[in-house]
Amino acid sequence: MFLNIYLKELKDSFRDKRTLLLTVFLPIIIMTLLTLFYEKLVSEGEGESYQLAVAANLPEEIRTSLLANSSIELVEEKNPEEALQNGEAQAALLTDDNFANLVAEKQNAELTIIGDSFSQSSSTLMSLTQAALSQYESIIVSERLEALGVEADTIKPLSITQEELSEDPTINLVAMLIPLILAVAISVGAGPSAADFFSGEKEKKTMEALLMTPVNRSTLVFAKWLTISTIGTVTGIITLLVVVLEIAFLTENLKNAIEIGDNFGLSVILAIVLTIVYSMFIASLLMLTSIIGKTIKESQSYSAPIMMVTILPLMFMSNVGINELEFKHFAIPVMNIYSLLKELIFGITNFEHFFITIGSNLIVLVVVFFIGRIMFLKDKWVMN
Repeated sequence: MFLNIYLKELKDSFRDKRTLLLTVFLPIIIMTLLTLFYEKLVSEGEGESYQLAVAANLPEEIRTSLLANSSIELVEEKNPEEALQNGEAQAALLTDDNFANLVAEKQNAELTIIGDSFSQSSSTLMSLTQAALSQYESIIVSERLEALGVEADTIKPLSITQEELSEDPTINLVAMLIPLILAVAISVGAGPSAADFFSGEKEKKTMEALLMTPVNRSTLVFAKWLTISTIGTVTGIITLLVVVLEIAFLTENLKNAIEIGDNFGLSVILAIVLTIVYSMFIASLLMLTSIIGKTIKESQSYSAPIMMVTILPLMFMSNVGINELEFKHFAIPVMNIYSLLKELIFGITNFEHFFITIGSNLIVLVVVFFIGRIMFLKDKWVMN
């Protein structure tokens, strides 16, 4: 009887075009757009050129330093600041009228970079201009020291090199992108079916007829819960597969950032197990909201915070390094899916963290499931 109910609910869910659209195709479309957006974000500035407004009498030395960067294009204007305001350039460089004489006389010469820090293009151009001018400044300092007979290394006793923990910093973005995609896809995919299985039955006045059948209520609620879990798992795995294929074939920067390496097969298995358990966890929460709601609309209102909770860990995990993850990151449900997938993407397979994540999710889902089961056994919650 349990298997018949489970297969019936599963068949009805995938037969409904509206549910199929919301469960499978909508998450895939959303995550595809999100993947391409992140790819564009990390590749921002590659091969692009920026217009820097300068005066016609710009000293040749500064002009040479700026043009050494192929991304900078100089736009000569009588009033560089006005050209910037008119949108003819992304930034402007102002210099003293007697700049060359001040430098020759070893006096302080002023340079002013004007731009908009809230604009990505303008901010990038200001950074490039600052770097070019700093290099030009170093040349002037070296020439003056040489004229005094002093080695440049005399005033530069330290050589500081900064290196990233990972070879490609983009991997941190990927480590946030994939868990976000997976968590949102499972919630969005399982939500419509969960609302329809309990609140929908009450709204359509079919719950009473269903309860009159010779089926144990516990069997009924377990079959419906397992159906929601299955739909969430299918949605999660399909979305995860699509995103991985998109990263592999449609992106360049995101693909080069992934460092799974020799642990690819094991990482995929652990990710699938995590997807299944997380789907069961979300199914328990969605089932509870659907039992509480008297209509589909009311159930969806109750489940909205669950959708928000799946995104909330992104705020806390974005600034946590891979070597800073602690027990709490793997013990707190929802947050732990971000933590564990982040380790897997970095090529780290820590079974202790894996079992902590799985265990904490199982404990919470069992508690929530039994609360829902107790509520479903009472007519107060199942009769509209």
